[in-house]
Amino acid sequence: MALSKRMLFIFQAMVCLCSFSLSQGNQQFSLRNLPTLQKASSFPAMRHETYDYIVVGGGTAGCPLAATLSLKYKVLLLERGGSPYGNRNVSYMENFHIGLSNMAPDSASQAFISTDGVINARARVLGGGTCINAGFYSRASSNFIQEVGWDEDLVNESFPWVEDKIVQWPKIAPWQAALRDGLLQAGVSPFNGYTYDHVSGTKVGGTIFDETGYRHTAADLLAAGDPNNLRVLLHASVNRIVFNSQRGQLKPRATGVQFTDENGGLHQAFLNSNCDSEIIVSAGAIGSPQLLLLSGIGPKNDLRSHKIPIVLHNKYVGKGMADNPMNSIFIPTKSPPRQSLIETVGITEAGVFIEASSGFGQSPESIHCHHGIMSAEIGQLSTIPPKERSLEKAQKYANTKLNLPKEIFHGGFILEKIDGPLSTGHLALIDTDVKKNPAVTFNYFSHPQDLTRCVYGIKTIERILKTNRFSELSANTDGHSMERVLNMSVQANVNLIPKHTNDTESLEQFCRDTVITIWHYHGGCHVGKVVDQQHRVLGVSGVRVVDGSTFSRSPGTNPQATVMMMGRYFGVMILRGRLGRAAGV
Repeated sequence: MALSKRMLFIFQAMVCLCSFSLSQGNQQFSLRNLPTLQKASSFPAMRHETYDYIVVGGGTAGCPLAATLSLKYKVLLLERGGSPYGNRNVSYMENFHIGLSNMAPDSASQAFISTDGVINARARVLGGGTCINAGFYSRASSNFIQEVGWDEDLVNESFPWVEDKIVQWPKIAPWQAALRDGLLQAGVSPFNGYTYDHVSGTKVGGTIFDETGYRHTAADLLAAGDPNNLRVLLHASVNRIVFNSQRGQLKPRATGVQFTDENGGLHQAFLNSNCDSEIIVSAGAIGSPQLLLLSGIGPKNDLRSHKIPIVLHNKYVGKGMADNPMNSIFIPTKSPPRQSLIETVGITEAGVFIEASSGFGQSPESIHCHHGIMSAEIGQLSTIPPKERSLEKAQKYANTKLNLPKEIFHGGFILEKIDGPLSTGHLALIDTDVKKNPAVTFNYFSHPQDLTRCVYGIKTIERILKTNRFSELSANTDGHSMERVLNMSVQANVNLIPKHTNDTESLEQFCRDTVITIWHYHGGCHVGKVVDQQHRVLGVSGVRVVDGSTFSRSPGTNPQATVMMMGRYFGVMILRGRLGRAAGV
């Protein structure tokens, strides 16, 4: 019996859905398939073509999202920063700290200081945070996936999609091997080997650095898209989302975006008339709530104070900001350890993660004496109380650091950071310039449980230092007392002048006064308050948010794996939903 036309259409759509999900893992992946990266000024000033999707932010989530959507639809990806390719400060581990410390207006990293006084950074480059982070790759826990309500089968398809393209196993560095052994001897067990999974105990995770120290980023994932459907503009700073609020409409509908190019020229890009077309904001935990506010979505009184026309009052935009606090212990060694970032992690039952970094780069461009991930060059001024920190102090110290004795840099760090966290703050506009940082407050350790966890982490490090493995590495044959290494940690990063050496009398005070960041901030666009379960912005149509701003806690030990997976996940989810609606199923 012949199929009706409707049944035939449904059958064809379902075949398309199945072939989409099955074929993507088998396609040959090559960076030769990257789309052309164009300057924003190349975009015509006059309106010409329209798009099915406009993705704001070519970062950790935005790149895999845009690549996936481009397989079926026309996509415009707008990135405020430049290209990571050809930038040695992005591409090579040995220059990690230089990339983060670069204060130039077009650098890959944009520094900001939270109102708490902690120096931080946000990415300003295609590939986002994957271009400036420590490279560690570890998935979210299964509990996290269940809590956010994602489809576990699709999650388990999306993680390998990322991993097959840019993730590798590290050739474990000596300092990382020492941490592995020390964790196990200190009781952080079992050893789970090399794994991407989030499991209690000690493990070695993946890395986006290859064996030569070259970094592979989320930007590489654009090569998995269709270059004929994907247009990428660099140095495109989106000022606002444009809405059509005609009378009779139930909700304001997004129609496009307004952005400026590298020369300050103003442009507009528009969606096509299809009701499924969307603006997808993937500008990160700072940029996404900031853009919603600049577009008129947020607390009405705050919007009025900046003379921003109100599109929708939502008191939750910018609220619930959080950053995982980190504290570090400097361990002097007999000889300078080889450079390493994060490769090994101890995942404790108490909700504390233990990691490590060591050494410094030796490239011609590199600063030859710094403390790796804990370097003052990147603003990790843990010796100065938070309220006294400034970018100027970081820069001043970087300029005079070469005068310090080289022995000061013989050692590595063991880091503790807490899961969650439970302490939260908020984000608010300072002005209406999207290129400037908003005011961000994280309220580190305002929740007592966070402080309790920090103390537990410091005590765990103390147990590690007492193990045979670290006694063998110690510059002192008798090892180091905890009081001594705490004092050294208070002094090491900035200079040899004691600042708060009595911090060692109270581990709680040590935690408060030496708190720094590992750049895992999140929140500001929470599910159920700013976006729905599908990440569509509540109260308007045609806008989604897909990035870490939707998280109420940071996933896993390090979020980049989950955020890249998230971009792929929502891209596939959107495609399947759209094809399903077209088929009437």
